[in-house]
Amino acid sequence: MSLWIGTANQQYASYAMEELRRMFPGVSFAQLAPGEVFRMECSLAKEQVQEAIISQPPIFLRHLQPIDREVVIEGDAGDLEQLSDMIRNARLTFMNRRTAVHIRRNASSAFHYTASDTKAVLDAVLEEIDAEPVVQEPEVIISIYAANDRLYAGFGTPEEMLSDWPGGAVRFQREEGQISRAKFKLLEAERTFGIRYSDFKNALDIGAAPGGWSSLLLERGLRVTAVDPADMHPSLGGHPALTHLKQNASDVSLTPESFDLLVCDMSWSPMLMCRLVLDLKAALKPEATAVITIKLMHKKPLQTIREVKERLETGFRVLGAKQLFHNREEMTLYLKKK
Repeated sequence: MSLWIGTANQQYASYAMEELRRMFPGVSFAQLAPGEVFRMECSLAKEQVQEAIISQPPIFLRHLQPIDREVVIEGDAGDLEQLSDMIRNARLTFMNRRTAVHIRRNASSAFHYTASDTKAVLDAVLEEIDAEPVVQEPEVIISIYAANDRLYAGFGTPEEMLSDWPGGAVRFQREEGQISRAKFKLLEAERTFGIRYSDFKNALDIGAAPGGWSSLLLERGLRVTAVDPADMHPSLGGHPALTHLKQNASDVSLTPESFDLLVCDMSWSPMLMCRLVLDLKAALKPEATAVITIKLMHKKPLQTIREVKERLETGFRVLGAKQLFHNREEMTLYLKKK
């Protein structure tokens, strides 16, 4: 048997739990933060669950933390001492490895220590056992969730936890002059799916205005054709690598096999989005990549996703599907042209 803390985007935990039920029949759940964080009990061993999750990552599960130690919160220094003992007892897991400590808490938790104070104590213990405390690029993560009356602690690699950010909440720093926060979605897709935008040459950005996604691709050195009847942001005016076609995407005429990357972030219905992307297939080079968002506009997102994937697979290979942290009522797909 194994115990876990799962996290999804706000109001999407029920869909993450349904995905997990299909993967692991017989699992049971208890909500910790309604609509977002839950506790899972599974009859399979920790290693079996991790292997299954890595081989077939769920769409709505943002983060999965094992529970290796459960501590009843007493509200004094004993809470930290029990966490410290857990690290000392598992010292072979952390010795000579870059190790990050992640602390999250329920809003009503009785745990009195701040995340920074807790991390300072546990980082000192890591140094004591010859581990290397880090913030970025850890080899192993100690993840702690402070629920109402107890601490759930566990450790694993970033791959096993689905993210190297606490709770899978990927944070990017907003830049001066940034056109929109939509840029963060494209940045997160790059990390999640292992894409390198700088490897591409010619991008087609559908529904581009005001230009958040186009600006990122231009920064990476691509030539970008932006399609949108609305105006692009003034900061992009006159950019030598940008062509703006002020038309609806359904009306545009493009040279066949001229783009190796298609990106699209539009508020269209899922089936209309599928039809648009398939209609644009001829403009893409063989094996071209596509990154698109699909709006989840009704109460059956799992059914919507299944129908969208079946439709798109007539012209593309679906290599990845994920509700990213920066998605709202939508998900992101990673495609390759057949």
